Amino acid sequence: MEEKESMYMSIALAVLYVIISMISNITSLRIISLFKFTMDAGTIFYPITFTLRDLIHKKDGRKSAIFVIWLAAGVNVLMFLSFYLVSILPPDMSVGKQLEFGKVLNPSSRIVIGSILAMVIAETIDTKIYEFIKHKIKKMYWLRVLVSNTISIPIDTTIMCFVAFYGVPGIDNSVLWAMIVSNIAIKMVISLISLFWIYFIKEDKE
Repeated sequence: MEEKESMYMSIALAVLYVIISMISNITSLRIISLFKFTMDAGTIFYPITFTLRDLIHKKDGRKSAIFVIWLAAGVNVLMFLSFYLVSILPPDMSVGKQLEFGKVLNPSSRIVIGSILAMVIAETIDTKIYEFIKHKIKKMYWLRVLVSNTISIPIDTTIMCFVAFYGVPGIDNSVLWAMIVSNIAIKMVISLISLFWIYFIKEDKE
């Protein structure tokens, strides 16, 4: 019974990781102003994936964490390709041109590439840092999450913002760096809120 519950928990964590990454990438298509900070809306949700990745790592080990990262990347690529395909298919004119779908869900390729590239690189780095700290710190699980997220979140944000927005008309370097700093600040706050989830998961046996 305990083994079955453990399997269900592993599946739930992996599915939740993929879903949150998808929600983050879709919502990142909208630029918002929150507490006078300029950011993509995905910033609100994406930091949770770093903690979820740490939960998967703690429960099922490094290989499972890496697998889920690449699984999420593949699902997100498939999602955006699906949006693109549907947006270029001829519409039923009895309903109308339905241009809104393409405008909202067929985003700039730079945002798509930036989101997925940043996720794979930053989350992989997060995995390596967590694995290193895991062998140094046996009990302070919150510290593992804090250190790995503190390093990987700025890397993720910088890659995403530069790939997606560098050189875009109307976004000069000062605006770009302001966006990066504000995004990092918001992501770290959300990451800190989710920090102690790590104590709800049992350690893997590696």
